[in-house]
Amino acid sequence: MASSGASAAPAGATPLNPGDEAQPGTPGTGENTCPACSGTGRVSNAPCQECGGTGVITEGIGGG
Repeated sequence: MASSGASAAPAGATPLNPGDEAQPGTPGTGENTCPACSGTGRVSNAPCQECGGTGVITEGIGGG
């Protein structure tokens, strides 16, 4: 089976927003309030570019 070399998101995966570090539900991650828009989903009356207008980002949870 030949591979095209292009990487693609798994079927059913949600596209990541620029502020996301991983897919939602990935072990070792959690949702946090977007620091760019303070959770409002908007910056200067436009959708926040970091969270895609959701007000939340997915980021890694620090461990010891």
